[in-house]
Amino acid sequence: MFLSVFDMFKVGVGPSSSHTMGPMVAAGKFLDRLRAAPFTAHGLRASLHGSLAFTGVGHATDRATVLGLAGFLPDIYDHERAEAVLADIRDTKMVKPEGLPPLVFDPKTDLKFDFGPALEGHANGMILMATDAQGDVILQETYFSIGGGFVLTEDELAAGRDTDDGPPVPFPFKSAAEMLEMAANSGKSIAQMKRANEISRNGAAHLDQGIDRIWQVMEDCINRGLANDGTLPGGLNVRRRARGIHDQLQAERGMNMNAPHTINDWMSVYAMAVNEENAAGGQVVTAPTNGAAGVVPATIRYWLDHCPGASRSRIPEFLLTAAAIGGLVKYNASISGAEAGCQAEVGSASAMAAAGLCAVMGGTPMQIENAAEIALEHHLGMTCDPVKGLVQVPCIERNGLGAIKAVSAASLALRGDGTHFVPLDACIETMRQTGRDMHEHYKETSLGGLAVNIPNC
Repeated sequence: MFLSVFDMFKVGVGPSSSHTMGPMVAAGKFLDRLRAAPFTAHGLRASLHGSLAFTGVGHATDRATVLGLAGFLPDIYDHERAEAVLADIRDTKMVKPEGLPPLVFDPKTDLKFDFGPALEGHANGMILMATDAQGDVILQETYFSIGGGFVLTEDELAAGRDTDDGPPVPFPFKSAAEMLEMAANSGKSIAQMKRANEISRNGAAHLDQGIDRIWQVMEDCINRGLANDGTLPGGLNVRRRARGIHDQLQAERGMNMNAPHTINDWMSVYAMAVNEENAAGGQVVTAPTNGAAGVVPATIRYWLDHCPGASRSRIPEFLLTAAAIGGLVKYNASISGAEAGCQAEVGSASAMAAAGLCAVMGGTPMQIENAAEIALEHHLGMTCDPVKGLVQVPCIERNGLGAIKAVSAASLALRGDGTHFVPLDACIETMRQTGRDMHEHYKETSLGGLAVNIPNC
């Protein structure tokens, strides 16, 4: 099993990896099929199903689908150009993707929200169609956005979760138990094994440059979030708070009467800064999803700014370790809120961050596995119930608490020798079973929980 660090950490656009980035990626894949087709299409249609329909407007799924069909991709998204293209589409009722003729597409009539039963296979389904001049469908594909920006066709999903068909990697662990066994036998750390796997596929230069970009985008996102204020879009009138809290914390620095628990506010403000940027549609890094994008960078920023001996040179070790844990969660359970609730998003992110922090603070592979398990265990059962379908309430604060739990989990693990009662593999399997049993109202549909128990306007 191989999931790259660049699968777990993708540069993209807010507010949702599964509901914004995924549909945009799916549309791009469909355009590639059209470019390779022997016929010329005249128009396009799209239908959104399951969670993509129920929370699609709040998650900007409609916008992402339209832009994707116009040729936009998450990792090179340009906000100003997107606004201009959307205005042109509204006026002309056409999309003009590169390498294809202009295609008829009126978002008001050709993009359908289907609030019936979800498509079989996954809660996040969408159908894309190309039509001829008479309006008959000449090409159709079903896509599933399975979390973290990952997209599979109907056939790919049916073929199974492990679709990696590349050459073998040196350390192909599929479970935490296998990971620990390989670490013990090789004498390598989790990050060293992950690095060896990455280099075997794409080389050291690609890995090093890519990781540098991941952290740069994460850090830039934190800094923007700490600098910006105002009200977030979507209609809930949620005010950005990260800048104000950060200003207070800066003013209090050096005061003798600071309470020890103030350090929690620093962790939270870094995470909230990221997720306020995400909620505003800014550039973020999936970690492993947009809804959980603040936990890992906040934990790294906490370590860099507040822990003696921290060094930016060890950020790759943090991210590689975190990616190894995230890959295990995704392969054996889920990182999709629509599939397993927020335990799969913030819970997974907290486990990844705990593992990464434990690693750069000198933890052994056993202690790292223990840290990840502690963090994930105490998110089990967490529902995904965003108010008005927006990635704002409770998502923004939830990232702050996820970072705090990650730091606590790493600290507890470092106090022991790595032996513990509940294996990480058992915790991941418990999360999978809990997600399977969770009512759909609590899995990113905004049909239960906070989403229906507080006013939406």
